Formats: sequence, C-alpha cells, structure tokens
Amino acid sequence: MQKLRIIPQSDFLRIKDTDISTTLKLSIIADMCRLNTLVAVKKAGSGHLGSSFSAMDIVVWLYYCEMNTLNLGFDSEDRDIYFSSKGHDVPGLYSVLHSLGMITDEKLFMLRRLGGLHGHPDVSDLGIEANSGSLGMGISKGRGMAWAKDFLNREGRVFVMTGDGELQEGQVYEALQGAAHLNKGYPTVIVDHNKVQTDKLLEEIVDLRDLEKKLSTFGWFIVRCNGHDFDELERAFSACNNVTNQPRLIIADTIKGKGISFMEHPLALDKGNGFYPWHAGAPDDDSFAAGLNELRIRINKILKGLSLGPLSLKDTIPLKNNKEKLNASLVGEQLSQASIDKQKEVSEEYVANAYGEALVELADKRKDFVVLDGDLSVDCRLRNFERKYPDRFIEVGIAEQDMVSMAGGLARQDLIPIVNTFASFLSARSNEQIYNNASENSKIIYVCHYAGLIPAGPGKSHQSIRDISLFGSVPNMTIIQPCNAIETKLALEYCINEAEKNCMLRLIIGPSPQEINLPDDYSFKKGLGMVLKEGEDAVVFAYGPVILNEVLIASNLLEKKGVGLKVINMPWLNTINSNWLSRVIDGFKRVFVVEDHSPTGGLGSFLLAKLNENQQLGKGNFKIIGVEGFPVCGTPAEALAYHHMNASAISKTISYLL
Repeated sequence: MQKLRIIPQSDFLRIKDTDISTTLKLSIIADMCRLNTLVAVKKAGSGHLGSSFSAMDIVVWLYYCEMNTLNLGFDSEDRDIYFSSKGHDVPGLYSVLHSLGMITDEKLFMLRRLGGLHGHPDVSDLGIEANSGSLGMGISKGRGMAWAKDFLNREGRVFVMTGDGELQEGQVYEALQGAAHLNKGYPTVIVDHNKVQTDKLLEEIVDLRDLEKKLSTFGWFIVRCNGHDFDELERAFSACNNVTNQPRLIIADTIKGKGISFMEHPLALDKGNGFYPWHAGAPDDDSFAAGLNELRIRINKILKGLSLGPLSLKDTIPLKNNKEKLNASLVGEQLSQASIDKQKEVSEEYVANAYGEALVELADKRKDFVVLDGDLSVDCRLRNFERKYPDRFIEVGIAEQDMVSMAGGLARQDLIPIVNTFASFLSARSNEQIYNNASENSKIIYVCHYAGLIPAGPGKSHQSIRDISLFGSVPNMTIIQPCNAIETKLALEYCINEAEKNCMLRLIIGPSPQEINLPDDYSFKKGLGMVLKEGEDAVVFAYGPVILNEVLIASNLLEKKGVGLKVINMPWLNTINSNWLSRVIDGFKRVFVVEDHSPTGGLGSFLLAKLNENQQLGKGNFKIIGVEGFPVCGTPAEALAYHHMNASAISKTISYLL
C-alpha cells in the first residue's frame, strides 16, 4: 500500500513567493490542494472528491486574489465572507485553508475524526462561516449576512457557493426573488455548474435549461465564465464588483473531478456506464495511486520547467492501521478478529441492501406502488428498482418538499408512494408536507435512510437523531426500524401489504456491526418485540443493528460480573401491544431503553407514556440512554464513545444504576 503523504504548508509558501505569473502560480497551488484533498479523503475513508475538485480553482481564486479575509482575520467585522452552501466541497476548502496556514498539517488529516475537521461545513472549524445541511439554505444565509453588513455599516462582501443540482431546491428560488427585492445588502453567488449530480447528469435528473435567462428574470446580474480559467474568473469577479445596485451571480462552468483525468466528466461517466463514480466515498488503492501519481507528475513537471525543486511530501499515518481501527469500531470492542472476519462473509450494509432487494421482489406482486427518489438512488439502494421498473420510478431531484407533496397527490389517486431520502432531510425539511399528507387520510411510506448516530463522518447535518420525534408527532404514523435483513424485508412487506395508514421505515445506511440473529420462525407482528437474550436483573429495549450490537456486547460484559440483562429488539418505535409489554417486563424492577436517537421523543418516551398509562411504572424504575446534545463527527467508535453509547459505557451506566 502506498504511504499517505501530504504537501506541507512550507511548500505552498515556497510556490506563493515564487516570481511567476499569477495564473500559473494559482494553477500549481490548485493542483497541490487537489493532491492534499485526495490524500485527506483517502485517509478519512470517505468524502467528496468530485465536488471538491470542480470548485477548487474558484476557491483558490477567492482566497488568494479576491478576498480581504486573511489580511483582516476571521474575527474582523469588515472581512469578506465566503461559504459553501452545497457543503460537499469542504475537503477542498480545508486544503486551501491549510495551504494558507489556517489549518495545520496534522489537523488537515483528521478529516471526519473526533476533534478534527467535520465531514460537512461546521462553524466550530476556523474558517468556516456557516454550517451546511439540507441543501438550498446558503443563498438565504448569504442574504442575511449581506443585509446585516449594510445595516451595520460594515465593509466586506459575501460570497456563496452553490451546486447546480442544489438549484432544484425550492428555497433557492425564494431567496433569489427576495434578494433582488430588498434593495439592501447584495451577496454574490457562484454556481459550481459541473453538470453532474450524485452519479447522474443534471439534465437526467431535473434539467435547469437556460440558466442565465431563468436567473436574470429574478433581477440578478448574471455573468458566465470558465470556472477553471483564472483569467476568466478575474473577469467575472471584476464585473460583479462593478455592480452595486443588484445581487450578482456567477455561473462557473466546471468539470466534476477536475484535475484527475479518470475522475473528470465526461470520461468518468463513460467508464462508469453512464454513472459518475467519484461523488462520495474514498477511492480504492489502485485509483488512489493513479490519481496521486497523475497530480504529482504534472506538478513536478511544471516546477522543473520553472527551475524549481520538486514537491516535498510529508508522511502521515499509514492507511492500514486506520482501516483496522475503523473495522474494529464498527463491531464493538469485545469482538475478536475471528468474529470480524466471519462477519465480512455477511453482506455488508445488509439492512440497506435488503431494502433494495425487497422493493424489487414486492414490485412484481403489487403493481400499485411507486418509488420516489431525491437524487440518492445509489445510497438508498434504489438503482435495481429504477432499472427494472423505470415506469414506476420517479426521480424528483434535490427537492424534498416537492417530493413529499407529489407523493400526497399520488396517494390521493390510490397509488402507494414510497418516498426515499436521508432521514435528516426528510423528517425535518418536509415535516409540514408530511403532516398535510397525513391529514388527507391517504397512505404513504416514508423511508428515512442514514438514520441515527452512525455513520458519524459526515457530521451533524447528516446524523439523524430527532426523526422519530418529528414523525411520531404526526397522527396516523407507524414508525419501524428493522434490526437485520430478514426484519427489513418483513417490515417493508408490512408497510405495503398490511398497513392501513402512513408508515415511516427507519434504516441505517452503513455497514452493520454484526448480524442480529432472529429465530427461524420469527413472525413480524405489529406492536411486538423479540427477546434476543434472557436475564433476571433488568430488561433493556433497543432497536436497529448498531445499538443492538452495543447492548448485546454490554450484556456480555455485565454477565461476567453476575448481572443478567433481558435484551429485547423492539422494531415498533411508536406502536406497542400492551398485553405483550406487561408480560415481557413482569417481575423486573428496572427497565432501560437505549436509543439511536435523542433521549427525547424516541422509543423511550413512547414506552414511558405507555407504562404510565397502564400504571406499570414504579418510582425510579425507568431510564432512557440516548444521544445527548448535538451528535459529534468522527469514526463510529469515536462517536459512540463520546456519547457514552458504546458497549463499555452502556454496561457501566446500567451497572451503576443497578
């Protein structure tokens, strides 16, 4: 395995102080930042290279030539402000800030680690001016910042980067209309127009058509340029600087994956059979080595032609050690390497994969359900359904509220819509639309992918720990989280074939720590859980493969101390059979609920209300263990340990309370 080595800040300073043309200097620096971004994402094990590379030249121009921020400092009220609304390009932004001395060599390579750099923009990191989250918020935030600067008589401009796919979000158009109307505090928006979304062409998802004509009708000054040509970038920004009586927007035509030939559109799509493979994740070893060599050779060739020495690279931690830590963290501290190897034989990410398989299997039996997607077909395991049943697959694009309301219309015409996107985006952004649909007494299935604390690498914008409470407050809503592949298929079958009202299916998206074993004759019945392990001292309710794994390991730790836990898988998060509940807790003085969610509004809150209603709750007998505060960014092991949600912490909490 090739060592992970970075370009240190000293080399950037050397190039910055070289007496060569600005255009050539910026080109070299941009590729150096691309190299460091590639290594950082590889070391992290995940990240977004395509978007980082397409935006890189624009960001380099902003920080090296356009803005006053570094001269004044990030604490100056009169500084220029730049932030990315799309957020996926933040590894590239970190590399640019690192090149300017704002981020240390060591910190750069703590991407997606606890105490390091967040997987999406977060203001706790120096140089990040706004958090990203569900797409479409950035222009509105930029309007607010620019208006405040004007109102407070502060200097400094506001620059906001958006993705072109992001322009499918409705909030974008509310912001575009409102900004021109205010007559105060105009931001400058840059559209990274790389024409590729998650893994398909923009025009195949929702075609933006004549973008210049469309946006100019909102009263914005529009200029278009090549986003990889520094002379054109200078022309575009100069034109915007000369306009003071209206908001300004630069359409920067870019190439997704720019800088590494096989990652660039359109070649990458051709090799990917029409799908772009470099949006998210880390490259495999061979691709990493090829991309690294291409960048290094090109940079060194230019440096040699300028009679400058080659790049000096600095060693980082070998990837192998990092990977072993990640594997161990996914399965808990008490599992042996033999157990890890055995689990690799089980289909990784089996809950998510099982969902995709079940969709296809059920589609042949039920002709009345349709599947909606918010530009996350691969992540949500919808691609096989999309290919086999294209007439029953609706790609809405990055427009969650539109998708949910469209589902409401489909349901009113007696179809069963199955709505798919990440839990954070669906539960919060579209909650009003979900409530409105529910009030029509039609049936819709909402599938919340990426639910819970893990994976923690992307950061709090993607860690969904309040979705149960948001969906749970909607009348006529049944919430289910399966623990393994079998239960996933049974749960989807229930939602489609048996449920009379709305359902929310909560799924993790990452690799499952271990397979949660259920009896061969397991029957998925509404309101009933399943005892996974018997014990005499306390009963513990949990759900989902990540937390059930930690609870089962915790029970083994406590068993060695003579404490027996009765562990129950409870997939029904807001529905329970009272008679079954009475039987299963009979004789126990202590009841625990371990949540992959905030302690408020999850399974524990529902069980607590039910036990109180049935007068089965003794004083001090009930304890909810959940994710307190905002979830942290890091590896699974780091996040679970930080929130005291790993096996060791759970066992200590229960032991103390017992």
